[in-house]
Amino acid sequence: MRDLEKIEARWAGHVPALMDASFRYAVLCPFAETPEGLSLLLEARSPDLKSHPGEVCFPGGRVEPGETETDCALRETEEELAIPPDRVRLLGLGDFICSVAGFTLQPVLGAITAETLAAVRPSPAEVAESFTVPVSFFTGTPPEVYTYT
Repeated sequence: MRDLEKIEARWAGHVPALMDASFRYAVLCPFAETPEGLSLLLEARSPDLKSHPGEVCFPGGRVEPGETETDCALRETEEELAIPPDRVRLLGLGDFICSVAGFTLQPVLGAITAETLAAVRPSPAEVAESFTVPVSFFTGTPPEVYTYT
């Protein structure tokens, strides 16, 4: 029984995660009502960034120690777009993405009001611009698929 107690003690409080995932990232997928209908808020990364300059993305970043993915997505959104966490209505979590590079990415779904959208102030150090794209564009436009030969 002593061996079983050791096993139990070792795994007490363990939170299951993806084995060998070296880093965890999270993004906020912010929905907003716009004149074009329900839209997603996106940003273009600053061209001065070392990693993925100019890339179009959701606000987000690396999860810090002691932080949940939701905490991270909200913190990064405030840093990048000046949207305080209390101005985001959380809608749920999307399926996480597992990269062969050894990290996970957790989408956090949220909603912001038109008033909050109008008050967005991108951080010039991280964000070149922010913009919205109607959800209907994504549901009505087939994706472009590229293959390497």
